Amino acid sequence: MTDWIPVDASGLTLEQKASLTSGADFWTTKAVPDAGIPSIMLTDGPHGLRRQAGSADHLGIADSVPATCFPPAVGLGASFDPALAERVGVALGVESAIADVAVILGPGVNIKRSLLCGRNFEYFSEDPILAGVMGAGLVRGIQSRGVGASLKHFAANNQEFDRMRASSDVDPRPLREIYLRAFQHVVEDAQPWTVMCSYNRINGVYASEDPWLLTHVLRDEWGFEGLVVSDWGAVNDRVKGLPAGLDLEMPASGGRTDAQLVAAVQGGTLDERALDVAAGRVLDLVRKAQARPPASGPDIDDGRWVAAHHALAREAAGRSIVLLKNDGALLPLHAGQKIAVIGAFAETPRYQGAGSSLINPTRLDTALDAIREVVSDAAYAPGFSLTGHDDDAQLAADAVAAAAAAEVAVVFLGLPAAAESEGYDREHIDLPAAQLAVLDAVVAANPRTVVVLSNGGVVALPFRDRVPAIVEGWLLGQAGGSATADVLLGAVNPSGRLTETIPLRLEDSPSYGGFPGEFGHVRYGEGVLVGYRWYDARGLEVAYPFGHGLSYTTFSYGDAAAAVTSSGDVTVTVPVTNTGAVAGREVVQVYTGRAGSIVQRAPRELKAFASLQLAPGQTREVTLTVRRADLAYWDVRVDRWVMEGGAYTVEVGSSSRDIRTATTVQIAGDEVRLPLTMESSVGDLLADPVAGPVVQQAMAALTGGFDDDDGMAKMMASFPIGRMVGFPGVPVTREQIEGLLAAANAGR
Repeated sequence: MTDWIPVDASGLTLEQKASLTSGADFWTTKAVPDAGIPSIMLTDGPHGLRRQAGSADHLGIADSVPATCFPPAVGLGASFDPALAERVGVALGVESAIADVAVILGPGVNIKRSLLCGRNFEYFSEDPILAGVMGAGLVRGIQSRGVGASLKHFAANNQEFDRMRASSDVDPRPLREIYLRAFQHVVEDAQPWTVMCSYNRINGVYASEDPWLLTHVLRDEWGFEGLVVSDWGAVNDRVKGLPAGLDLEMPASGGRTDAQLVAAVQGGTLDERALDVAAGRVLDLVRKAQARPPASGPDIDDGRWVAAHHALAREAAGRSIVLLKNDGALLPLHAGQKIAVIGAFAETPRYQGAGSSLINPTRLDTALDAIREVVSDAAYAPGFSLTGHDDDAQLAADAVAAAAAAEVAVVFLGLPAAAESEGYDREHIDLPAAQLAVLDAVVAANPRTVVVLSNGGVVALPFRDRVPAIVEGWLLGQAGGSATADVLLGAVNPSGRLTETIPLRLEDSPSYGGFPGEFGHVRYGEGVLVGYRWYDARGLEVAYPFGHGLSYTTFSYGDAAAAVTSSGDVTVTVPVTNTGAVAGREVVQVYTGRAGSIVQRAPRELKAFASLQLAPGQTREVTLTVRRADLAYWDVRVDRWVMEGGAYTVEVGSSSRDIRTATTVQIAGDEVRLPLTMESSVGDLLADPVAGPVVQQAMAALTGGFDDDDGMAKMMASFPIGRMVGFPGVPVTREQIEGLLAAANAGR
């Protein structure tokens, strides 16, 4: 470890300061030996450490050191458990420390705007509260071990198509309420050491050179204290980006952009103080990294962490699995049954997505091996080929024969690795036709069929009415095979919940027709109605709703109670009872709604949740907190968060469409008094305590009186007051209106 690192950049030369703000190579920062400043390493890893050895390239894994591959965010998010995410984060921090990595690049909390985004497997949810809470848990865990997290990809990075140039054109309300909210949660609750700015433009401005995003919002509003690093290759104009708030460009530019900074300072087009600030933030990051003691201890020195982390990966994977359907209690299976395991994924698992997060696992479990540990005589037939080079007809025939001879057929289906990856988006949500054909044949031979899915993004389920049981297995990491067997055989009671809606058709989804855009722009036309908000607002039937997930036991809810605290938050209390015969975990979800709101809102929005373990017959009262800040909307008139006062519905249930109990609560609102102008409407003036009585009297004299139900009243309510001047029959002068406006505004 280096004993001394400068407190700030004031003692460094201009060239040294510029050099600190870009990488030395693909993964490390530049050292300044003369000043005692060492290099530090940043490495990929939202769900596992991907430390490249030597000069290994960005995407290859041939030279990547073995590391635990935990469930990607698509799986871990389904646990609805930030404490579990924090435990995974601790393990990621430990492995990073062992490998002398200063910053691990993750988590990603971008919103799943479209089902087709090729990188959805790296993101938590279509809901910003869930994504933010889970992301904060992961960051806390990572940084508890003296390793930095890098919150990404900031911001509105919701597709892979043209990702390095496309502009995400988003209105202020959805930008704040949907696409920035998860980032805000993580920054304010967990203070990640770094935030990674995204490739794309936002409303025409590159994220890497947007002072509104990187300084005004991130630092001035949210209080971010760390360093902003670019996504690898995201810098468009380094001289413009640095004063906007971009501190570190990655990877190396070969000194080219360092020279640009030096020339800009010398030429007077860049204030050297901006360079001092950025270099100072790099120094602060280096100091944090150097403050971590060397990774050592019995579990680390003798390698026992490998087994411990694999066990944690298995637990996390089991908690990530969502039981979508279980008619007739077909699951769990048991050792005495004659079982046929069908599908190549049972033997060759898909456990992670492709791209920069590809992990070289320390070990890899398969579902087939794990099932046979309990059911030794379980038959197996691949059913289909993952390469397309085998005789599919014979494989299908073998699958049918195995299914016909079994009591239960368990069919593993999924998306091939090439279907979803960083760098490109999916073209549809269908499973391969060959797999669906095998399933049809198996169901015809044995209706007692369980489908197990392996996929990083939502897939269509045309078979959902024809099979009695469906298990959504997502991508579950290196221990996913064993975890799947745990759930199928009842060693683990499934408790995962859907973090995104499964629609009946892609065409029903909110971004359909507005994804991935055209000519460098993608319009977020669905506004705030993203994910389940859209389906609920439109009254659309879905295959399975947000928050859905079954259990091998049952739960009942008592009456919910809600109260406003002195700080303005809402506490929600509800008793929950395990009414079944086995222990299980229930995910209690709190949704709020505001009927008659002055702004567009979905019927309900997730605001709090808790994962609750209960023994058979046990009742526990759970208290959840809905933050006042999470109930606010972004008011475009005043460009700030506003709490709308009034009655709010508080619904508590097991999914967004399985509400078990509801209550209402009255919440005091924030006052929003806009200056009245000649463009203000008659309705605006009527609502004002000063101008209202005067205008009411004048309008009554003019029209002979009208009330709120009168057609004239409705028409005049939106009439600009200034345009009444000179209107035939209106005895009012401009001076009189200006005087009225001045009187009304005096008290504001």
